Amino acid sequence: MSQPTAVPPFAVISGAQVRRALHNREKQVTDLVEATYRLHAAGDSVNPPSYFLRFPDRPNSRIIALPASIGGQIRVDGLKWISSFPDNVAAGIPRASAVLILNDHDTGYPFACLESSIISATRTAAMAALAADRLGRALPQRPARVGFFGTGLIARYIHTFLAGTGWSFEEIGVHDLSADSAAGFAGYLQQSGTPGRVTVHQDPEELIRSSDMVVFATIAAKPHVADPSWFSHNPLVLHVSLRDLAPEILLASANFVDDVEHCLKADTSPHLAEQLTGSRDFLTGTLADAMSGKVQVPDDRPVVFSPFGLGVLDLAVGKYVYDETERAGQLQVVDDFFHELRRYG
Repeated sequence: MSQPTAVPPFAVISGAQVRRALHNREKQVTDLVEATYRLHAAGDSVNPPSYFLRFPDRPNSRIIALPASIGGQIRVDGLKWISSFPDNVAAGIPRASAVLILNDHDTGYPFACLESSIISATRTAAMAALAADRLGRALPQRPARVGFFGTGLIARYIHTFLAGTGWSFEEIGVHDLSADSAAGFAGYLQQSGTPGRVTVHQDPEELIRSSDMVVFATIAAKPHVADPSWFSHNPLVLHVSLRDLAPEILLASANFVDDVEHCLKADTSPHLAEQLTGSRDFLTGTLADAMSGKVQVPDDRPVVFSPFGLGVLDLAVGKYVYDETERAGQLQVVDDFFHELRRYG
């Protein structure tokens, strides 16, 4: 006789708890992101298109819904609901805010709501660090000079994950449209004891030409870097913000994405390249293809990784946070959250 199905308790996990669960876990989280990409490539996931809620009266703002389901040992469904309101920065609060809902695999009941801006930044940084490792292995020399184009929260997290997964640089370049932001990030790097010389570049071309690895972490809505000659030294480009590069740069590069269908939409740089050429032939493969050896990473042109950032990654990291918080005995359960549990009262 089958056991009756129980409704799982519902917990709320704060940003402070999320940060404690993820602090100094860069290697573990990057390994988790790699495993999740492999599950996704094997078809053990459901990751439908993200939904963009846009506002006619606030055209630079948006809220995105990322539903997903992941199998393997993680076995969880859920939804990330993340907003991007760039005008927040001028008001002194972060641009992005988010929550993550985790749903029970067997009953469908939500069992946790987590603060998710930290989870989102963490999984973004982890996938960048993973790409740097896997795509960087094919380069003739390991990158010794990194340049950060955009210096907000995501740049800080990517730097933390690069350092936490074994990267060290002789030179760190910094560029941002906001001089205050660039100076603030440079000051953070210097005060945190980061090895290597830190340089603030006023000229974006100078930043790119002086970097073996370039990290784009901006809020650009359309391409603003258009000259392929800036990349003639064949750097590794972590195009995390997805809309910085003109199609001509991608057409002169080896291009890797995390998911083809997700990346080639919503006027991302890869989507614009597809529209320009009428083809997807400019794509070399996915990151999972490179990890499995299905495709080789060339060393005779720039290598560009343009990730959309999949909802399955948020679920995997969120479930990791939930499990760590439960293991520590610190789950904050909301009693009687689901109240009407009898069909006929």
